[in-house]
Amino acid sequence: MEFLLVLGFPLAGGLVLAATGHWKRAAEINSAFSLLTLLAAALLTLRVIEHGPQLLFDEEIFIDPLNVFLVALTAFVGFTTSLFSRPYMRIEHDHGRLSSRRLRLYHSMFQMFSFTMLLALTTNNMGILWVSMEAATLTTVLLVSLYRTPASLEAAWKYFILCGVGIAQALFGTILLYFAAEKVLGGGSGALLWTHLDAVKGQLEPTVLSLAFVFLLVGYGTKVGLVPLHNWLPDAHAEGPTPVSAVLSGLLLNVALYAVVRCKVLADGALHSNLPGMLMMGFGLLSVVVAAFFLSRQKDVKRLFGYSSIEHMGIITFAFGMGGPVASFAGLLHMTVHSLTKSAIFFAVGHAAQKCGSQAIDDIRGLIKLSPTVGWGLMLGALAILGMPPSGVFASEFLILTTAMKEQPWATPILLIALGVAFAAIFGKVQPMVFGEPTAKRLPHKPAMLPVFIHLGLVLMLGLWIPPYLAEWYRQAAKLIG
Repeated sequence: MEFLLVLGFPLAGGLVLAATGHWKRAAEINSAFSLLTLLAAALLTLRVIEHGPQLLFDEEIFIDPLNVFLVALTAFVGFTTSLFSRPYMRIEHDHGRLSSRRLRLYHSMFQMFSFTMLLALTTNNMGILWVSMEAATLTTVLLVSLYRTPASLEAAWKYFILCGVGIAQALFGTILLYFAAEKVLGGGSGALLWTHLDAVKGQLEPTVLSLAFVFLLVGYGTKVGLVPLHNWLPDAHAEGPTPVSAVLSGLLLNVALYAVVRCKVLADGALHSNLPGMLMMGFGLLSVVVAAFFLSRQKDVKRLFGYSSIEHMGIITFAFGMGGPVASFAGLLHMTVHSLTKSAIFFAVGHAAQKCGSQAIDDIRGLIKLSPTVGWGLMLGALAILGMPPSGVFASEFLILTTAMKEQPWATPILLIALGVAFAAIFGKVQPMVFGEPTAKRLPHKPAMLPVFIHLGLVLMLGLWIPPYLAEWYRQAAKLIG
C-alpha cells in the first residue's frame, strides 16, 4: 500500500497539474502532492525498517535498505524544492520570463520527474530501470528548456543528445546482461530481475558481464556527469530554472549512480576481480581532478556549482569503487550530505541571481548587506560543500580519504590536491559575492530561505552526530553494496 502511494501521488500530481497548472494556486498544489509523497515515503521506510526488504507485484518491485534510503531522500528534497519554487517561480512569472502556460508545464513535469526517479529506485527489473531513466531524461529536457531562450534550448538539446547516446549504451549493456542471465535463468522477464541476478551472479558468464558493466557504466555514468561524459551538466544547470538545477544536482545524479552501483554488485560477483571497482575509481578520480581545475574558470554562479556537482559525484563514485564497508558507508553519507547541501546552495543562488538580475559572479555582490539570510545561506552552504568541519561533508570526505590512504595510497595525494584547488576556487568566488559592496535591489517577494537552513542544519547534525537508526541504515545498505 505504501509503495502504491509513493508512486501514485507524484503521478496523480503530474496529471492534475497538467490540467490545472494555470491556476494561481498551482504552486501550492505542487507542494501538497510533494508533501504527500514524502509522507508515503516515510511510511514505506518504516515498513522496510520493521519488516526488512520487500518484494511486491510478482517480484517486479524490490525495496531494501539501499533504495528506500534514496526514496526518502528523493521525496524530502523534492518537497523542500517545491517550497522554494513557490516564490521563485512567481517572481520569474512577474518578471515576464515565464508565461502561465510554461508554469503549468513546470509544475506538471516536476511531479512527473519525481515519479520517474522513484520508479527507477524501486523497480526490481533492470529493463524498467532503463525505461524510467530515459523517462527522467525526457521530463528534465522539458524543464531545462523552460525559458525557451537560445541558450536554454541549446543546453536542453545538448542534454538530450549526450544523455540519449549514454542511455543507448546503457540499453546495450542491459541486453548483454540479459544475454548472460538467459543461460542460467532461462528466458522471460525473470532474467532481468535484480534479485534473481544477484542470487546467481557467481554463475554468470564473466566475459559477457564485464562487457555489460562497461556499457552500463558509460551509459548511466553519462547521467551521473562523470568526466569525460559531463559536458551537458554545467549547461543544464546554468540555463534551466534554479529549482530544476537543485533536483538535477541533488537527486537525478544519485539515481543514476544507484543504477551503476546495482550493476557493480552483479559484476563483482561474476568476475571475482576488482575490474569494476578500478573502472569506477578511475572515472571518479578523473571527474574530481577535471572539475576542480575547471572551477576557477567559471564566470556563471550556477555553472560554478554545476562543476562542483561533477567533483562530488566523482568522490562518491571513487568511494563506491573502493568498496568495503567503510568506503561504502562514507559514499552513502556523502551522497546524502551532498544532496542536502547542493540543493540548499542552489536555493540561495537562485534568490541571489534574482536580486541582482544576473547569474554572472561579477554582478552579484554584497548579499550579506542586501539580504542577510540569502548571504549567510550561500556562505554557510559554500563552506559546507567545501568540507569545512564540522559539516557532514567533512565527515564523509574524511572517511573516504582515510580509507584511500589505507587501500589506495596512490590516489590520496591526487584527491587532496584536487580538493585544495576546488576549495580555493569556490571560496575565492563566493566571498566577494557575500561580503562585497551591494549591487542589487530588494525583491518584491520574501525569499523562501527556510528550506536552505533546514538542509544545512541536517548537514551540520550529520557531521556531529548520526542518529543510531540512520547509521544502522547506512551499514545495512553498505553491506548490500559489498
